[in-house]
Amino acid sequence: MTGGGVMITGAATVGERARRRVTRRVMPYLFLLYVVAYLDRVNVGYATLEMTSDLGFSPEVYGFGAGVFFVGYFLLEIPGTILVERWSARRWIARIMVSWGVLAALTGFVGTATQFYWARFLLGVAEAGFFPGMVVYLGHWFRSEDRARAFALFVAAQPIANIVGSPVSGLLLGVHWLGLAGWRWLFILEGLPAVVLGVVTLFYLTDRPQQAAWLPKDERDWLVSQLERERLAKQGAHTQRVLDALRHPHVLLLTFTYFLIVTSVYGVNFWLPTIIKKLSGSSNLVVTSVSALPYCVGLVAVLLFGWSSDRTKERRRHTAVAMAVAGVGLLLVAAARENTALAVAMFGVAAVGLYGYQPGFWSLPTSFLTGTAAAAAVGLINSTGNLGGFVGPFVVGYLGRKTGSLFAGVLYLSLSALAAAALVLCLRVCASGAIEKRPV
Repeated sequence: MTGGGVMITGAATVGERARRRVTRRVMPYLFLLYVVAYLDRVNVGYATLEMTSDLGFSPEVYGFGAGVFFVGYFLLEIPGTILVERWSARRWIARIMVSWGVLAALTGFVGTATQFYWARFLLGVAEAGFFPGMVVYLGHWFRSEDRARAFALFVAAQPIANIVGSPVSGLLLGVHWLGLAGWRWLFILEGLPAVVLGVVTLFYLTDRPQQAAWLPKDERDWLVSQLERERLAKQGAHTQRVLDALRHPHVLLLTFTYFLIVTSVYGVNFWLPTIIKKLSGSSNLVVTSVSALPYCVGLVAVLLFGWSSDRTKERRRHTAVAMAVAGVGLLLVAAARENTALAVAMFGVAAVGLYGYQPGFWSLPTSFLTGTAAAAAVGLINSTGNLGGFVGPFVVGYLGRKTGSLFAGVLYLSLSALAAAALVLCLRVCASGAIEKRPV
């Protein structure tokens, strides 16, 4: 009995050491990669403060160009995610980063609407597979019970990218080096770090724990055994076939839910600087600095939601509550109208949900799927759901042109977030109470 107690204590010690070492080694680098990725994706929202007037783009043209990124993103998402699972996360992520860095920088040389559309479309193609690949990659290193906190640390890069990127973009908008406008330098200079980090990724990342020479043998053995036990438990309960996973009711419901979520998220990301500019009439630097404030709130929210979700082992209600808060916050933004301070504060409320939903949501697919089936499902959810990133910005621009006000579009984003909250709660109804126990 005493010997058993010693073994349990010893195992717990090894486990704690392994989790800490993996977190310190893996998470800061993945966080940095996602900061760069997200900034290259959304910096068009800051560039538009000058770009649309320079090139004569209407709100509808800008909204279409900002959103067409996600059409390109859709095409390679599932194959890219499967490659992370079956081939090499390290090599695939390096390829993604180099290609998207080059295309992001080339966006600084567009001169027509057609060129803008193609640049955004190809940027989406280049980046396809990055985020869902990272979701799958985290599953190679963190147990199910630790995953929400790991996701929270990873997706905290989104608000950080906006917090850092907002004032930096504002400063870059003010330069005119070599006769090029500031918005062009914004794209060029913010694209280059991705190329450098893509090369570094080949040497720094490790595909799986079995290959991790930087882990001591006892920690490596413990982590491999834990993840293998988890994989076998899921396979024992479910049929893990890719086609079955792609048509699973939970996967389809999560896909449509994510579509509605992303509609709201990118509708806000791409239009927030423009809305604040129209409300305040301030300089670009002031507008971009004020735009960072809601993302500070979002950063705190994603970390708290991740901690709470892992502590309670609950995912569905955490996701639903977050999206309900986002919907209410955006509804209050629309109600605030011309009150700049109140509108910014309500964007902060919305940011609680627009970022806080992620740890719980992205822990759901891997709670009932594993291996290639999980990779394909995550790819489907992210690729199809991200088409909402095309719909949200475009609808805001379209309604802005039709009504003469962007607040009609904000109301649409609010309704989308509230619908997402309702759909997440439907998972209980569809699964008779437990999403985790429904066989594929």
